[in-house]
Amino acid sequence: MTRVEIASAPDAGGGRSRRGHRHRSIAEKIGAMGLQRVGALMLLLATAAAILWANLGLGSYTSFWDTHLELGVGELHLEFTLHALVNDALMAIFFFTVGLEVRREFAIGELTSWSRAMVPVVAAVVGLVVPALLFVLIAAPSGQQQAWGVVISTDTAFLVGALALVGPRVPGRLRVFLLALAVVDDIGALSIIALVYTQDFTPLPLLIAVAGLVAIYFTRYLRMGRGPVYATLAIIVWLAFLASGVHPTLAGVAIALLVPVYRPNRRDVEHALELARTFRQSPNSEYARVAANSLRESISINERLQSAYAPYVALVILPLFALANAGVVLSGDILAAALTSALTWGVVIGLVVGKFLGVFGSAAIMKLLRVGEFGAGLTLDRIAGGAVLCGIGFTISLFIVDLAIDDPAAQNEARVGVLAASVIAFAIATAVFRISDAVHPDEETGQTLVRPVDPRRDHMFGTADARYEVVEYGDFQCPFCSKASGAIQQVREELGDELRYVWRHAPLVDQHPNALAGAEASEAAALQGRFWEFERGLFADQENQLPSDIVRLAAQLGLDVPRFERDLQSAEVAAHVRDDMLDAEAMGVDSVPTFFINGRRHVGPYDAGSLIRALREADPAPAPTSAPTPSPRS
Repeated sequence: MTRVEIASAPDAGGGRSRRGHRHRSIAEKIGAMGLQRVGALMLLLATAAAILWANLGLGSYTSFWDTHLELGVGELHLEFTLHALVNDALMAIFFFTVGLEVRREFAIGELTSWSRAMVPVVAAVVGLVVPALLFVLIAAPSGQQQAWGVVISTDTAFLVGALALVGPRVPGRLRVFLLALAVVDDIGALSIIALVYTQDFTPLPLLIAVAGLVAIYFTRYLRMGRGPVYATLAIIVWLAFLASGVHPTLAGVAIALLVPVYRPNRRDVEHALELARTFRQSPNSEYARVAANSLRESISINERLQSAYAPYVALVILPLFALANAGVVLSGDILAAALTSALTWGVVIGLVVGKFLGVFGSAAIMKLLRVGEFGAGLTLDRIAGGAVLCGIGFTISLFIVDLAIDDPAAQNEARVGVLAASVIAFAIATAVFRISDAVHPDEETGQTLVRPVDPRRDHMFGTADARYEVVEYGDFQCPFCSKASGAIQQVREELGDELRYVWRHAPLVDQHPNALAGAEASEAAALQGRFWEFERGLFADQENQLPSDIVRLAAQLGLDVPRFERDLQSAEVAAHVRDDMLDAEAMGVDSVPTFFINGRRHVGPYDAGSLIRALREADPAPAPTSAPTPSPRS
């Protein structure tokens, strides 16, 4: 998630205005960061508990998880151990949430555009190959080369949790990069589980699974009662995968990829708001039910399911998995065997060294060759810390240990390697991030514009070779930004062609519920060449920026309204606004409006006279920060 904090706006006399607005982080608003942090700690505690139990429980650990369960109706019977119930059934829910995230990222997230996705995708793929090659090379003397899948995958839960605990001060851009990388990493790991570690394949049940998946796809067209239908079909598909010999956890992924995902439709959101107002005016159970259903339906099933399952996965399923799989007996003999085991060292070096070389090495080469898009704040030292964190392969690594290795002694050696690699990766990443933060001290952070002005991307008045440059980060519902727009107009009248002015987005989403929608709407208008007209319209009526107001403004400006509404749902529009917000976070922008004058942060009043004096006092000698290409979107 992005983390952009917007504090009170400076007043005309400098400092912070007491009338200004404070912006809590987006991550704080949705609680995702807190859940991931707590989930990582729960995972860590469950791992420690499993190791203590296995070593102090006098054999009760193994006997408990080997407890047999039998479920049956008539002649239909299923037998499970508790260990298999966790690994085959509960983990199917975990892989289901992974599949939901994969589906979302490819539909409306970071992986919708190849130019944006190139860096994390290439880094993820190389980060799969290099660890596997190192493992095969080092573990060959053990005779367990087939277990190379143990070192290919990063534990997303631990990765994000560890980033929240020890990551850099401004992790937003790095976090987006690592999450996109983790999605591709998960796709690779799941494909390898399906293709390499599936045994005793029986095709007929898989045909039943395919029929069930087709039915799941068409369930989206039911007008009501979709929940029970989805649940019933999901159970059938899971049982069919189990009977086919394909690992049943992959049923969760297959189902998730068929669950629809879309950005909220503005008209649906407004309809839900109207129903909520109706319920407020005349509260009764019928209006409450209709309003609640309308609000729920305005959000895609994919995102509703992610929100519903995320707490259970983070706080129950993954800790249970760790408790059932991390119980390594750490006797002197086992540790001595692990220290000299080619298998253990293959796992440690594959995860810690292989992941770092694959992820960081490929990213560094792409940055050197200027291939792909590296956003502001995604520096090589921060990528290095993230690449080291990718060596935490815990969940899927332990999962594949059971699939790839039959010998219990070798399984113990591999588990010791996984646990050791996770601890080593966490410790090294902590050191790398602390060094990175020292290299970017607080007093320097945010003083320089991190993303140079690009006329092909930015909304700009003036020419690329203008003597002076003003970049503003603002919010269309912020009254201070509205007043600042008048000051900017006076500055333009005074300086004329000597001034280049650029607007970028930093919406105050906690104080202004429609600010993000306004920013995205302006980007949809920009796709039709009408950004500045739309900006003036938004500033002229800051109190009325509901979806219907936004569409009405588009019609008044003569835009192609059907195209405008389609563009509002596009990933391109959302990505542009999100990038501006991530840039603001990388620079520590904590108030709006915030101005950068000739690439340096402006501190003090922002009336026209003060801005003109600051521009003339600034050294205009450095070359312009923008390319000489005219903007097609200005």
